[in-house]
Amino acid sequence: MLGVIGGSGFYSMDEIENKEEKWVDTPFGKASSPVVIGEYKSKKIAFLPRHGSGHKYLPSEINFKANIYSLKSLGVTSLVSISAVGSLRDEIAPGDFSIVDQYIDFTKNRDSSFFGDGIAAHVSTANPTCRLLAKQIAKAAELAGEKIHEAKTYICVEGPRLGTQAESHLFRQWGADLVGMTNTPEAFLAKEAQMAYCTMAVATDYDCWRSEKEFVSVEQVLQQFGQSISRAKNVMLKLFEMDWDDSQSEFRQVLKSSVMTPLNAMSEEKRKLFEVLSR
Repeated sequence: MLGVIGGSGFYSMDEIENKEEKWVDTPFGKASSPVVIGEYKSKKIAFLPRHGSGHKYLPSEINFKANIYSLKSLGVTSLVSISAVGSLRDEIAPGDFSIVDQYIDFTKNRDSSFFGDGIAAHVSTANPTCRLLAKQIAKAAELAGEKIHEAKTYICVEGPRLGTQAESHLFRQWGADLVGMTNTPEAFLAKEAQMAYCTMAVATDYDCWRSEKEFVSVEQVLQQFGQSISRAKNVMLKLFEMDWDDSQSEFRQVLKSSVMTPLNAMSEEKRKLFEVLSR
């Protein structure tokens, strides 16, 4: 099943029919929201608002592990993240869409792995996003009449404060194209759960690197993202209509070569966790 995580301002998908809300009892506490399971043109779709209904959670308050676990346990094997970002490049203008290919994790206080405490595993994040799914999203954007930038690098900061000019200039020097607060550890956890994952980022601003007077604000972010939501949803609807077989994604097999602890050495609790992640 294909799932969508909605970012700031993207709290529902009314186009999905026969909707049912499902809370999942996870080992990590409550997810941001119940997962909405429904259909679009006979295809089963899952949706979860990352910040909760009504945007209740700051980036560092999001229970990323509960969100990913909930989606995976309900049958989601491919996951598209819709995320508001600041642009660090002139060519990525506010309102533009980008496909993320790489991440720089600049967060400091987040639990970034399902493993440890009884399961030793080391999942490669050399390629942290599913490039097959990225191609699908690019095609869906084309069908929706949208220009989309491909193969961009996203740096994830802790937040909730907006960054300094020195940080913005540094991130550009490091090769980052986009800056946001939510995609890590989400992307890494999705890969640990063998989910084909890709972000379609929506630029809302130029952060604060372009001039001494042009600074990002919450008002600007919400205004620009609000103007872009219907366009982002149209891309997702085109994606839903396309044929997609995630069995060809390398993400669906990553645990076969990543887990060091044999099943018979795991506790019953950890075996149950591993069973969900490896589905």
